[in-house]
Order: sequence, then structure tokens, then C-alpha cells
Amino acid sequence: MDIEQSQSDLIDHFVKQASAASNAPALSSVIVDATSHPLLFAFSEILALPNVLQLEATDKKLYLDMLRLFAHGIWSDYKSNADRLPQLTPDQILKLKQLTVLTLAETYKVLPYDQLMQELDVTNVRELEDFLINECMYAGIVRGKLDQLRRCFEVQFAAGRDLRPGQLGSMIQTLSNWLSTSENMLVSIQDKIKWADSMSENDKKHRKDVEEKVDEVKKTLFKKLHTVSRPTSTSEGMRRRSALNLLS
Repeated sequence: MDIEQSQSDLIDHFVKQASAASNAPALSSVIVDATSHPLLFAFSEILALPNVLQLEATDKKLYLDMLRLFAHGIWSDYKSNADRLPQLTPDQILKLKQLTVLTLAETYKVLPYDQLMQELDVTNVRELEDFLINECMYAGIVRGKLDQLRRCFEVQFAAGRDLRPGQLGSMIQTLSNWLSTSENMLVSIQDKIKWADSMSENDKKHRKDVEEKVDEVKKTLFKKLHTVSRPTSTSEGMRRRSALNLLS
């Protein structure tokens, strides 16, 4: 099963669980389970549920903030706000570090090892490469190449994260710009095709005109040779017959 399908099934599962939660403690428990699940990396559908948003006005608000962190944040965000969030389990810490790699991979195509080690609190290259291979590439959230010589991770694919607040407008604008550029390029290509077709037609017409003129010249010369008087010598006759053969 690919990551998109597994995400869809898991999202449906946790959305149903969160929707059915009858009180804030039960809802908080669902949020912890969702953010701890090893295969779930998208949380916006859960975050958008009315009863989840209602946690804002309860003493369980910190679980709503934690869900927002997993939807849009990275490991350094948690470290900066740890005193205002629930303590994370080992599974949640792993998940948040995976999401950190995913966020960086969405933004940059080449990730220096030094940057990754700093963002993930990893102390050596071997530990970092094991994390990228075992926890990120095997999980299917990124694909890429480890370049030990250049000390970097070259990103080939990164699964998308939840859209951050305000990011939708920027994405729509980017797609609109891309569409406009593509349309202009298509018009330019079509114009070049028309020009090439026109040049081809002109070339064909010119070649036809030349061939017709050559045929006319041949016919004119042929007629002139036939209308001249009979040759007075055998050698002269042979020369004229040779000329006629060349024109025919």
C-alpha cells in the first residue's frame, strides 16, 4: 500500500474516533494516539473538527496546541515551547523529527548533514544516515541519495505536509503563475509550428515552380530541335539525335 492510501485510511479512522469522543479527556487521548501512530503524517482533517477546535476553551487546550505542532511545526518548535505543551512520548519525538526532515525536504533539494544534525539533535553522521534510511526513506515520506563525500542528502521526493495557515493563497498564486507561463509557452510553440508549416508550404511551392519552369524549357528546346531542317550529314544527325535523347 502506498503512503497516500495508508494516510487516507488512517485519517478516516482517527477522524471517526475524534468525532465520536464525548469529552475533552477522550478527545485528548485520540490526539495522542494519532500523533504517536508510526504511519500517520497528516493531521489537518482532525484539526478541522469542531469538537477538536472547542478544546481551545478547556483545560485541555495544550493538546490542541500539540496537534497544531504536529500539523505544521518541527522539532525546534517543540523545544522552544516545551513548557507549554504535553511531554512527548518516544514515538511522538520520532514522528516530529520525521516531520522536520519532511519540511526541510519540501523546501530544499539538497540538505547539508550539518543542518540536519542541528535540526534533529543528532550528534554524528552515522546516526543521521541511519535515521534518514530507516525512519524516513523506509517509511516512504522521502526518497533521495546520501552523499557522504559532500556530506549532504539529495532529495528526490518528499511527501506533502498539511498546509499551514495562509499557505493556500500562496500556493494558488504559484499555480496560477505556472498556468499563465504554460499557456504563454503553448501559444509560442503553436506560433512556431504555424511558421514552420508555412515555410514548408512555401518551399514546396517554390520547388514546384522550378520543376514546371524546367519542364517548359525542355519542351521548348525539344520543339525547336524537331522544327529545324533535316541534317545534311550523318554526323550532324547523330549530334541532334543525342541532344533529343538528353532532353527526353
